Amino acid sequence: MNIYLDDSGLRGDLYPLAELRHVSDIRVGILTIREKWEHLLGCAVGDQQQLESLDSMIRVPANWVPNADSYKELLTLAKQRRSLPAHLFCIQYAWDALRLNDQAIRDDVCLLTSHRTSQSIVQNVRCVSPESIFIEEGVQISHAILNASEGPIYLGKNVLVMEGVCIRGPFAAGEGVVIKMGATIYGATSIGPGCTIGGEIKNSIILSYSNKAHHGYLGDSYLGSWCNLGAGTSCSNVLNSAASVYYALPARLQKVEAGQKAGLIMGDFSRSAINTSFNTGTITGVSCNVFSAGFPPKHIPSFTWGTEHVYQLDKAIEHAANWKRLKNQVLTDSEIHRLQQCYLQFHPTSNSKNEPTI
Repeated sequence: MNIYLDDSGLRGDLYPLAELRHVSDIRVGILTIREKWEHLLGCAVGDQQQLESLDSMIRVPANWVPNADSYKELLTLAKQRRSLPAHLFCIQYAWDALRLNDQAIRDDVCLLTSHRTSQSIVQNVRCVSPESIFIEEGVQISHAILNASEGPIYLGKNVLVMEGVCIRGPFAAGEGVVIKMGATIYGATSIGPGCTIGGEIKNSIILSYSNKAHHGYLGDSYLGSWCNLGAGTSCSNVLNSAASVYYALPARLQKVEAGQKAGLIMGDFSRSAINTSFNTGTITGVSCNVFSAGFPPKHIPSFTWGTEHVYQLDKAIEHAANWKRLKNQVLTDSEIHRLQQCYLQFHPTSNSKNEPTI
């Protein structure tokens, strides 16, 4: 089927996750939205409409989240250019993905493991509801606790789960994830490929190759790719008043309500110093190096050094390349171009006097 995923007009509300990627490449559950469509349709799905095949292509909004039960209805609605009814899923804001993540993990486990057999679990792993645990090839796990009584647990290829880890589903770890000793993870949490995880995590999504490797709390939060939270970094996800939390989005004149539980939303290539404490409802843009004497601001614009200065573009690119090199990867020309475009969007007339010497 010839469809394309259209993110026109959607990127602003999905700041900062959509700054360096197409909306369909945002993860909800185990898979990204694009990967879900490709598994369901059995073919590659593009994100640009080809003029020569204009009449034969179906435009699907890139923030519509399909599953095995809904994708045919979504395609029918897209053909008819109708809006999405309430019983179907879409993500307008980053925190919508967190709200849907529990069901999305369950849907993706069914999609990925149907008619397949899990690898066996070694005897020194304590399991609750083992029938809801699926382990891919190459997983290394020892002396851990896996509790799938409240939702499935999925461990992707070559995941390493160290001693003393406690996981409560729904939970999913992508290929090559490392979960360090003593980590405590609650559902509904999704960890993308190549991440290193430690400390306490609850109801969060982390895209590929990011690190939350040390003690500290991350709850109701969404981290982009190639992020790094320094040791002791924690985020608040509930106000002391238990009131609704509001996020500040650059594309919106007014703050947007996200509910009573809302943690950290962090863009790609951003980092925090050791012992950073993020307030409830904090958004950090792309390529920020966050450090401060007290609480950082609740909105940290893209390419921020500390909390006040502009991160020099050449240094930001150099440091992004360094982080990729730590995981044996190379910063591509395409990624450099996207970083340059993003920098010009947020700092079109950057004043060199405000840039630190680093």
